[in-house]
Amino acid sequence: MSFSLTDIEGLFAAKGDRAYAGEPVTQLEHALQTAQLAEAAGAEAALITAALLHDLGHLVNDQGRPDNGFTPTLAGIDDHHEVVAIPRLRALFDDSVLAPIRLHVEAKRYLCARGDGIVGGAQYLAGLSADSVRSLALQGGVFDEPRADAFIAQPYAADAVRLRRWDDLAKVAGRRTPPLSHYLQLAATVVRA
Repeated sequence: MSFSLTDIEGLFAAKGDRAYAGEPVTQLEHALQTAQLAEAAGAEAALITAALLHDLGHLVNDQGRPDNGFTPTLAGIDDHHEVVAIPRLRALFDDSVLAPIRLHVEAKRYLCARGDGIVGGAQYLAGLSADSVRSLALQGGVFDEPRADAFIAQPYAADAVRLRRWDDLAKVAGRRTPPLSHYLQLAATVVRA
C-alpha cells in the first residue's frame, strides 16, 4: 500500500501522540522538531521532508505503546524503522527524500566512528541517549573504517548525516514548532509529478 500525504497526516493523528522511545517527546513532536531544525538550517524542501518523515517507520512497524516505559530496544528488537516506510513512500517521493531516511541509522553508525567535524566520534557516541546506544548495538554498532568510507561515498550520505544531527537534537520537551500542516505543505512541493 502506498501512502498519500493524507495517509501520513492520518498516521501522525492516530499514533503521533505515542512517546518517542526513551525521550521526553512524542513521535509527532520529534518529527516536527527535526523538520524545524532542518528548515532553520536552510535545508532544501526534500531534506526537510526527510527530516519530518525519518522515523515514520516506527509508526508503521508498530511495536506497541512505549508510554509505559517499554521501548523495542529494551526487548532486544530492532524495528528497522529506517526502511519499513520506504516502500509506502516510494510513489510519493524520489531519492532526495527517501535516501536520507533510509541512511539515517547508518549515519549514526558513521558519526560514532568519525564524528562530523564539530564533534569527534567518541564525543558523538558519548552524547547518545541510553535508548540510542541500545539501538546502535542492535543496528550493527559503530562502523569500522572501511564501512565508514563506503557509507560516506554513497549519494545522499552527507544529507543523512545532517539529518542525523537534527534527529539527535529534536528531543526537547515543550519546544514550540510549526504545525504538521506546515511541513505537509512543504512536502507537497517535492511530491513526484
